[in-house]
Amino acid sequence: MSALHDNVMRAAHIPVFGDADVLRIRDMARPTPGDRELLVRIHATALNRADILQRRGRYAAPAGEIQDIPGIEFAGEVAARGAGASRWAVGDRVFSIVPGGAHAQFVVMHEDAVAPIPESLNWTEAAAIPEAFITAHDALYTQAQLKTGETLLVHAAGSGVGLAAIQLGVAVGARVFGTTRSADKLDAARGYGLSDGVVLTDGPAALPHAVEDWTSGRGVDVVLDLVGGAYATSSLDVLASGGRLMLIGAIGGARAELNVLRAITHRLRIQGSVLRSRALPERIVTVAAFARDVLPLLARGIVRPVVDSTFVLDDIVEAHRRLESNQTFGKVVITCT
Repeated sequence: MSALHDNVMRAAHIPVFGDADVLRIRDMARPTPGDRELLVRIHATALNRADILQRRGRYAAPAGEIQDIPGIEFAGEVAARGAGASRWAVGDRVFSIVPGGAHAQFVVMHEDAVAPIPESLNWTEAAAIPEAFITAHDALYTQAQLKTGETLLVHAAGSGVGLAAIQLGVAVGARVFGTTRSADKLDAARGYGLSDGVVLTDGPAALPHAVEDWTSGRGVDVVLDLVGGAYATSSLDVLASGGRLMLIGAIGGARAELNVLRAITHRLRIQGSVLRSRALPERIVTVAAFARDVLPLLARGIVRPVVDSTFVLDDIVEAHRRLESNQTFGKVVITCT
């Protein structure tokens, strides 16, 4: 790139809220790394429901973060270092989550908020990891404290987070069950360690009977709910004594009925979680825990990313349409080279 364009990058832009057609690819100012920050040249990123909601005007980036460039995860290489940044060298391959701005050629990150990409992974594979695996790891290992011998139920088992959760559950020695809205996705999820599952095409009414069969009436120890709404109500009803319900999605609705008496008598724990709005110190701790526990599993192939499809940045509109089709299995990746 010539000196004339050294401060410019190409990025996906949301000029107005609306459907996928509102998105534009345009030249924008390249960010500059500050104290202890890195400028990362993004080679690939991935698409998430948060990007769809942001484009529709229903999920803004946290205050003080980039508002008009979507994207909450990336894989790339260090292009430059700000003052005091010494942990990484220029050219190092890193990936992470970010509050926004990752559907672009460059992003700025604190040097402690990124993790090294295992050598065995290419850019596309690496880009399919951060949001899915950091979210699942934080919810299951850090917060729910899933243990060997326990049972885990994952809603939306064919999603990026769902597939990461299945694999991390198996890796810790749990027995994992799941729900999907199609038989094809359920069958495919078995290839990642799913013990059994149920297709829910018209709400979660069939869930209690399925869980009763899987667990001989005991219930499951942990539910990872990416759907919300009526799924949260049913999830609470199928938990075993001492069970934990992790709420990390609400595409099925923001409200649910709560059986207070059952929660009391069964000593149930209900916890919500989100990564995007966490302050930098919290994100640093979360990424460090992911690097400690999950990177060795990725390097050894014990867990692996799942890529549904790949688009170039210029085809961002088609990428959004693909995710909105609800036909995806795994992650929609966008290359930015």
